[in-house]
Amino acid sequence: MNKMKVLNLYYSTTGNTEKVAKKIEEAVKELGHEVDTVKITKKDTELDILQYDFVFVGSGVYMWLPGKPLQELFMSLLAKYNGTGDIKATSPKRPQSNAVVYCTYGGGHTGINEAIPTVKYMGQLFDHLGYNIIAEWYIVGEYVTED
Repeated sequence: MNKMKVLNLYYSTTGNTEKVAKKIEEAVKELGHEVDTVKITKKDTELDILQYDFVFVGSGVYMWLPGKPLQELFMSLLAKYNGTGDIKATSPKRPQSNAVVYCTYGGGHTGINEAIPTVKYMGQLFDHLGYNIIAEWYIVGEYVTED
């Protein structure tokens, strides 16, 4: 088995997505791979996604989309990779580059329909970079309310 370099990227405000990210980190380490777990807290996080063989990216659902800091990071990465020519017309696949995109959601209103746009939004950056999106996960978390 070849050792992979894995990015475990997530945004979490209530802790649900963070719990999933920690489980991913544990599993990847148990399999003997190198993993960088990065919690997004602001848009100016420096990342080079292309240095990773495998990426997990997750967020909670906030008005049908990932958290604003993750959206801002993805917009800056999209601009960066457009500028370097890494995003090409027809998005040719990078055979050794894979991603899993996931979200956690409360499900209290319209269920998974609230979550689908979040995962699809996050997946677009990886589609444009030619990553193979091998799974989309929709995980019901604890519904957190303010008392």
